[in-house]
Amino acid sequence: MKKEYRHGLMTAAVIIATGLIFGGCSDKAGGPPPTPEVAVVTIEPKPVTLTTELPGRTAAYLVAEVRPQVNGIIQKRLFTEGADVRSGQVLFQIDPALYQAALDRSEAQLSTLQLKEKRLKELLSDKAVSRQDYDDTSAALKSVQAEVQAARINLKYTTITAPISGRIGKSSVTVGALVTAHQPVALATIQQMDPMYVDVTQSTADILRLRNLLVKGQLDQNGKNQKKVRLRMDDGAEYPLTGTLQFRDISVDPSTGSVILRMVFPNPKDVLLPGMFVRTVVQEGVNKQAILVPQQGVSRDPKGNPLVFIADKDGKVEQRPLTLDRALGDAWLVSSGLAAGERVIVEGMQKARPGINVKTVPFEKKEKSGGANNPQTPSSKTN
Repeated sequence: MKKEYRHGLMTAAVIIATGLIFGGCSDKAGGPPPTPEVAVVTIEPKPVTLTTELPGRTAAYLVAEVRPQVNGIIQKRLFTEGADVRSGQVLFQIDPALYQAALDRSEAQLSTLQLKEKRLKELLSDKAVSRQDYDDTSAALKSVQAEVQAARINLKYTTITAPISGRIGKSSVTVGALVTAHQPVALATIQQMDPMYVDVTQSTADILRLRNLLVKGQLDQNGKNQKKVRLRMDDGAEYPLTGTLQFRDISVDPSTGSVILRMVFPNPKDVLLPGMFVRTVVQEGVNKQAILVPQQGVSRDPKGNPLVFIADKDGKVEQRPLTLDRALGDAWLVSSGLAAGERVIVEGMQKARPGINVKTVPFEKKEKSGGANNPQTPSSKTN
């Protein structure tokens, strides 16, 4: 019984093995494997606005340090610290008594000399006095007139007013404090914060790179929005108002090899405060024939050099080295290596090998749930 059972199992195994062998032979005899299918993107040059992100800090549009111009005791402080003040508003009052007395004394001397000069002038016409006496009196009169003018100015300086409109900071003195003319410590500082400056640094290497692109005609800086600048706050939020590039400094900082760029941003709600760290998005220009390739279609060789696989018009795969400029959103900006009309393999790259034929279908980009990346925002430069 056991022998018959074993004989039956061996017979069944032989039949199954034979069927697999003949089945495999029939598949092999059926022809070559199917042509692999890949998704491709056809290169179409298009204009792209290139930007760069530069760090910087905010600075007040106008800054005035309030200092006394005469000596004296502070009698009154006539402002609230941290409040907005207007130009010409009285901030401090220095005790004017000494300066008023000096003015009164000078004016009394002036009246006396004016009468004396008038009498001598009449006597001089009759030759009753010498010319020298009259000249001495006339000179003394002019000297006293100057003293009166100086006394009036000093008396005026006892009332300290705001030189500009803006927000005033804390006061460094209180009522009763002794202050001196032109002292090194300011009584208070006023800053005008609308509009607001933003000063950023740009390396000379970037400036030379942009200049070379302009010379080669690869970049156009004649756009109407060329001087428009966007701003990102320290927490990553974008500032809602657009600024303007005012000027680029002509001097290079020898310690950093960079120059200063100054932008002006409106600041009606005082969101920007002096000294804040920010990042600006500055337009470099427009590349009118930009070639963009999806990042997923670019791979690297063992040395890290970028390359792509392209499918020619006959569907044959070719490996092509690239030179990359920078990332724009989810695409690479290509400096060299591709031409208009060429088809870059984006999906199915694992099936593509140089020299084999592939079946191509158009690549369909899948939108991310979080929204599409901004295609005009560059990252760091890559070669």
